Amino acid sequence: MEWTISGEDLFVRIDPGEEIHASLQALADQIGIDAAAITSGIGRTRENTYGFMNAEGVYITKSLNSPGELISLSGNISRTEDEKPFTHIHCCWSDDDNNVHAGHMFSATVHVVAEIHIRIMKDVIMSRYPLPDVALLGLRFS
Repeated sequence: MEWTISGEDLFVRIDPGEEIHASLQALADQIGIDAAAITSGIGRTRENTYGFMNAEGVYITKSLNSPGELISLSGNISRTEDEKPFTHIHCCWSDDDNNVHAGHMFSATVHVVAEIHIRIMKDVIMSRYPLPDVALLGLRFS
């Protein structure tokens, strides 16, 4: 992974074999991000696990194991109650037949490259907390 920063804009290149969530969480710790918007991402990834939350508040997962073109990625970076970095990411992939797969990203390993833009929110702290009856963590601002 390599990154550059200009003002509040952070641009990240994640390299083959690196997992996107783990890479961004490590970077958040390295440079001290407490709140950020992940505004865009493109690339090619493999071992993609994604899904959606059903009506009962339970995540349903799907897999796209073969490499797919990462055509859109967005989300945010916050902190958990124990101050660990937390990434919440949604994305879309296109498989080699141009079928689209999309949803909440649970994991994705970079196959060729991932190029991601992040806007750091320096005057804000965003934190995650458990919500009753659903697998989703709520979001607080301070």
